[in-house]
Amino acid sequence: MKIAFIYYDFSSFVKQDYEILSRHFTVEKASYRTPRDIFKIARVIFDSDITYSWFASGHSFIAVLISKMLGKRSIVVAGGYDVAYEPEINYGQYTLGRDKRLYTDYVLKNADLILAVSKFTQEEVLSRTKPRMIKVIYNGIDTDKFVPGSGKEDLVMTVASGTKNVIKLKGIDTFAKAAKHIPETRFLVLGLSDKDREYLAAKYPAPNLQLRGYMSQRDLIKCYQKAHLYCQLSYRESFGVALAEAMACGCVPVVAEKAALPEVAGDTGIYVPYDDEKATAKAIIEALRSDKGLKARERVNNCFSVKKRETQLLEAINMNQCAPFRPDNDQAGLG
Repeated sequence: MKIAFIYYDFSSFVKQDYEILSRHFTVEKASYRTPRDIFKIARVIFDSDITYSWFASGHSFIAVLISKMLGKRSIVVAGGYDVAYEPEINYGQYTLGRDKRLYTDYVLKNADLILAVSKFTQEEVLSRTKPRMIKVIYNGIDTDKFVPGSGKEDLVMTVASGTKNVIKLKGIDTFAKAAKHIPETRFLVLGLSDKDREYLAAKYPAPNLQLRGYMSQRDLIKCYQKAHLYCQLSYRESFGVALAEAMACGCVPVVAEKAALPEVAGDTGIYVPYDDEKATAKAIIEALRSDKGLKARERVNNCFSVKKRETQLLEAINMNQCAPFRPDNDQAGLG
């Protein structure tokens, strides 16, 4: 089978799926950056049996449209931002212009299969339209790479990945305010832009709060391995890759009880309301005394390993034909 792999940005989780599929099929990738790329995408799709795209957006609109014209099957991953509508924090494709919304609506309705990265994301898709078929396949974590280290420290960390209103989206302001309530414990934020670091340092100065920028994966894993707990205090997460990575490294999860975060943390998590610094500080103190880190890793191994994603992707792609619309009811070991 030949697969046309269509993408806009070759981010880590997009690359991961490309590598998975390339181990089993002949895969040719094509990116969309300018309208001239449409001809390249059309050629790749013409020479393939099926198209696979990450995110229901402009590039996957082109992929699904051309696939329909050529009688090819199409699969699209709904990854989160593409189906989000969060006007309170100015986040999500559905907060953008009408053309962006129309692209996504077309993709969700006309792709042969939508793969949602969580039950939460699946429900978002279903609130907009009835796809031909939709299935939940969680993001995959390499649990051979993300492993516990030799020992934990009294270190609390979070990762501020992304560029769109990341402080409010990821609850970094709440994290910074909670640090003041526990001055004897070190707090670490990774992935901040220079602008966001300057803003947080000026607004929430604390000697126990360290603000750092982008870090290599190798150094990120070292931080996960040292941290006793990981905070994901986000307003919204379609899955929470950094959270699952930290759990795989044995971090106790402290998470906002919102969106897909309970799906990932399950019964290993300590839950707090979004934007509640006192509740967050209390939960952090509880987590520092907790020994749920190994249980958190076990959950990632069982539910969110890259091996499990690979198996489920192959099952989805090898289907002889796409069934009629059916929401996926597999709870994938949630609890």
